Amino acid sequence: MQRVTLVRYTAKPARAEENETLARAVFPELRAAAPDGVAYALFRDGADFIHVFINRRSDDSSAVTELPSFKVYARDILGRCEAPPEQTRLGMHLLEAYGLAGDSTV
Repeated sequence: MQRVTLVRYTAKPARAEENETLARAVFPELRAAAPDGVAYALFRDGADFIHVFINRRSDDSSAVTELPSFKVYARDILGRCEAPPEQTRLGMHLLEAYGLAGDSTV
């Protein structure tokens, strides 16, 4: 079973830049660790953010959530948000994909 997680939230307008900086800091560390079978993406539109995490190997998110940079990002997430992040976590079987297989920088 693979893990698919989508997290959506709106940052406080005055803290959206700070939130982006903290969220982006995860990516260099993730690229350096290069966990196999993991895809992670960050999207932004104004103060709205979406994070998408996929683990094609197992139902586990620790490849991202255990990174020191992610822990720094997560530490004050509630203080940076207008409302708590909405998380959708699914255990699914990947049937087909484009742009995921073998690409650790997705």
